[in-house]
Amino acid sequence: MLDALKQWARAIKRDVVALWLAARDPRVPWYAKAIAGTVAAYALSPIDLIPDFIPILGYLDDLIIVPLGIWLAVRLMPSELMDEFRAKAATRSKPRTWAGFVAIIAIWLVTALILIRLWL
Repeated sequence: MLDALKQWARAIKRDVVALWLAARDPRVPWYAKAIAGTVAAYALSPIDLIPDFIPILGYLDDLIIVPLGIWLAVRLMPSELMDEFRAKAATRSKPRTWAGFVAIIAIWLVTALILIRLWL
């Protein structure tokens, strides 16, 4: 069971890098690029939408949101291209992106402003 979880985690990491590559490839349809880029930016971001220190909810994004996003992006991608990106991703290290960081900060700020506006 532990080996299966490790293998699943490695596949998730590989697919995130593959989606990062897909988001930059001109052969990928725009809608698949948008989903792939969003999922990759979020997964590679140094912060989470729901911080991990929040019990239970903190890990929901890592266990549910990211895999569902990967699943959706893979379903929208031509399979031969996804196979190519996965092969490339297996030989690459994890890229760093600040787009996810900026997006999460923006979401938190907008949420805070909405809550402040509602309470005042």
